[in-house]
Amino acid sequence: MGTLLAVCRVHQLLPDDGTVGVTAIDKRPVQGPVKVLALGAHGDVQADRYDHGGRDKALYAYAQEAADRWATELGREVPPGLFGENLRTAGVDVDGAEVGERWRIGSGEAALEVEVTMPRTPCATFARRMGEQRWVRRFARAGAPGAYLRVVRPGTVAAGDAVEVLSRPGHGVGVARWLVEADPADARTLLACAADGELDLAPDLLDLLVVVARR
Repeated sequence: MGTLLAVCRVHQLLPDDGTVGVTAIDKRPVQGPVKVLALGAHGDVQADRYDHGGRDKALYAYAQEAADRWATELGREVPPGLFGENLRTAGVDVDGAEVGERWRIGSGEAALEVEVTMPRTPCATFARRMGEQRWVRRFARAGAPGAYLRVVRPGTVAAGDAVEVLSRPGHGVGVARWLVEADPADARTLLACAADGELDLAPDLLDLLVVVARR
């Protein structure tokens, strides 16, 4: 059983040199309960909805354990929201979470249920925010990408809520493993699970799996 340490949403839109011109990566913790619907946390924004957002990327979760490792490596604090995440967790194996794994956050009728869809792939906007040398490459290779989540059942969440893993598909392909290795055998495994009706793959991931499986 893990814990939700913080719920983060956009603090302000910032100018950005990317194609959209602005970015909503500036997420910061909010106090009190936050309602989460199919497209994410109430009051949050995704400026680039093509690459970030939509039902398959409604929320982005990042583990405190991974943030602590980055803080040591970078020599700076990595507070909740710095990486653009909506949920900062503790005691949950976010990077080892399998594609299709389901979590429950909170309890009772207001509990939120989510499904892991894919790893976060670092982008130029993220690199500009961090201001670290070769950040995209370093982050991608570190094996701690965090996980995008699809909302299975809307709910209300707040810091301090319990995070429980409800189910794991059992195929063994975790989000960090996929981002770091992109192994053709793993791609074929995920495609086979989808063909059997065991997984509902996000279109973005599905397209990549088809390409990698052919290698």
